Amino acid sequence: MKNKPAASNDYVLVTGASRGIGKETALTFASHGYDLIILSRHNIEKLNEVKAAAEQAGVKCLSFLTDVSDYDSVLLLKQQLQEMQVSVSTIINNAGISFFGLLQDTGIRDWEQVIHTNLSSCFYICKTFIPQMIARQSGHIINISSVWGNTGAACEVAYSASKGGVNAFTKALAKELAPSGISVNAIACGAIDTEMNSRLSPEERQQLEYEIPSGRMGTAAETAELIYSITVSTPYLTGQIITLDGGWT
Repeated sequence: MKNKPAASNDYVLVTGASRGIGKETALTFASHGYDLIILSRHNIEKLNEVKAAAEQAGVKCLSFLTDVSDYDSVLLLKQQLQEMQVSVSTIINNAGISFFGLLQDTGIRDWEQVIHTNLSSCFYICKTFIPQMIARQSGHIINISSVWGNTGAACEVAYSASKGGVNAFTKALAKELAPSGISVNAIACGAIDTEMNSRLSPEERQQLEYEIPSGRMGTAAETAELIYSITVSTPYLTGQIITLDGGWT
């Protein structure tokens, strides 16, 4: 184990941690000795599996069902953590959903769910926990974005807009927090082999992989390793949208 935070009550907070990138990120930090706060909106069984695996690695892990797209839920989480005298040293804003379809077929509720889950959640989590980092004059924030936030994608307008917002949010917040020694970066993921891409047929997946110079989709574990490497890097690395896409875009 290495690079563990000095304060015993400092935790790494991972949203959307019950599966995919969030799960692998939590377990990667656990393998390096970091205590965890893991969140999921509704999947308590899978979240508890992640919690058990993290504790097997020898770290403390707190799990909460929290809807990060709802500010009141995030405030309740803050209250619970304060009662436990737990503070957050690193934030991984990973929670996200997608919507595939033409813009004219996108319902108002569909739009709101994507924007609130993918973008507003970053604002709610950061607004709530940044004061702890500022008081300590250190911290890391990693926002999980997408290549579609850079280029846009047909039939994924809501998702592209939300991730474009995450990119702008990242760059602006990084400038705000740099004087406090807090780094803010985003990872623009390409095609990662997670449940979000499970809608692809075998033929569609084969065509997609043909278009990727690396010849395959990325893995959640690779994404998690990149996230970890950024948080143990210098805080001078900030305000960056780091693309992880196998040379695709």
